Amino acid sequence: MEPMNERNEPAEMEAGEMPAAVEKTVSPIRLLIVDDHPIVRFGLNALLALHEDIDVVGTAAGGDEALDFVQRHAVDVLLVDLRMPGCSGIETLKRLREVAPRSRSIVLSSFEYDEEIYDAVKAGAQGYLHKESHAEDILNAIRLVHGGKRAFPRRIAERLSNNRMTAGLSPREREILELVSKGLTNKEVANTLQLSQFTVRNHLNHITEKLEASDRTEAIFIAMQTGIITVS
Repeated sequence: MEPMNERNEPAEMEAGEMPAAVEKTVSPIRLLIVDDHPIVRFGLNALLALHEDIDVVGTAAGGDEALDFVQRHAVDVLLVDLRMPGCSGIETLKRLREVAPRSRSIVLSSFEYDEEIYDAVKAGAQGYLHKESHAEDILNAIRLVHGGKRAFPRRIAERLSNNRMTAGLSPREREILELVSKGLTNKEVANTLQLSQFTVRNHLNHITEKLEASDRTEAIFIAMQTGIITVS
């Protein structure tokens, strides 16, 4: 584990396409950088440590180190590399929901595959950053996620909001899941859609299977995280 206190000069970058950031916080955002490449950890710390509203509390070379760190130190936001040996980024995100449920995560990657992004969001990621992202985009993403919002580049946000990452759910299944997410019972869903309760139950079973969820509550969480459904 590498606690970070030094202030280093950042690499020069230009503004990119991340949404505008929220206002800077009064208390510094406690940030943990998780990446198996030392140069990435060093470079991100050099960039971020210059900003008064961000406190890089440490770095970790892998998922297991990160999980150990968050159990011993308060961390608001984590930057997590998706592809790491041992405990992968996806596995790290899943376990973070158990050991540090209040921490929020942004994934780092040199790739942009729908399946990986879908899996990351499903596991709990609130943002995505390419490792070549501009400095302003990185800062904006951290502040947005810390403020309770999601931070995805426009091209990815559009795929999420347009339900292109559907995990194979049919329009009817998404419709049923949206109704269930609003608190309707199987009977109420059946009456609303003029279906039998048996049909609704079968659809819900298929939904949980496709989303690899243990029950309808987890299925709703996954669907909301990945943009499959939206709940006002």
